[in-house]
Amino acid sequence: MHSLPPHIDTAAELILTRTQSKKLRFRPDLASQYRYVSQEVAFDFIQHGSPGEYPLRLRIVRFEVAEGVCENMVTNLPDDVLSDEIKYLYNLRWGIETSFRDLKHTIGTTNFHSKKVEYIIQEIWARLILFNFCAIVAAHVVIVKGVTKHFYQVNFAMAIKICHHFIRLRAGEPPPDVEALIGKHTLPIRLGRTFARQHRFQPPASFCYRFS
Repeated sequence: MHSLPPHIDTAAELILTRTQSKKLRFRPDLASQYRYVSQEVAFDFIQHGSPGEYPLRLRIVRFEVAEGVCENMVTNLPDDVLSDEIKYLYNLRWGIETSFRDLKHTIGTTNFHSKKVEYIIQEIWARLILFNFCAIVAAHVVIVKGVTKHFYQVNFAMAIKICHHFIRLRAGEPPPDVEALIGKHTLPIRLGRTFARQHRFQPPASFCYRFS
């Protein structure tokens, strides 16, 4: 088996359609490029059953992120944006990706208690406010570098729990020193660590284990 090249920059052209009738195709000579968009899929550019077509050009880029480790990306960026620039932009997005990870899993926006749309939106806003509140508090926590190998950072998952406990205090209960508690729960910063991406099915969480 031959290994795939570490660098790829090619284009894939598709024609999206809402009808499966081959007689209604505008370009029958490009039959291999046609892709049918079913009625269940939201697509505002073509009404279902109409003979309209939507040409789509995608750019497939592969670049090396570490020795022997490659990342595949599908984008609609034009060809004048070099693959090295796409790699740089992808690296800039990593902080956004980690923030979404905290929003989805640490805060618990992958599962909701409500079923109605307006209540789900209310839950999302409540958790976003909690996220911002915790981020502001955690940013003020001073972590002193000791005689250790690594620098340390705030354990954001524990910080969320501490801030959540602080918000839920009843009237008259003595508030804890939130910053001091967060400062006791830290994680080492290990630069250059890589993990293989895991592809697995995730079943829905029970109501008993959801963030509340």
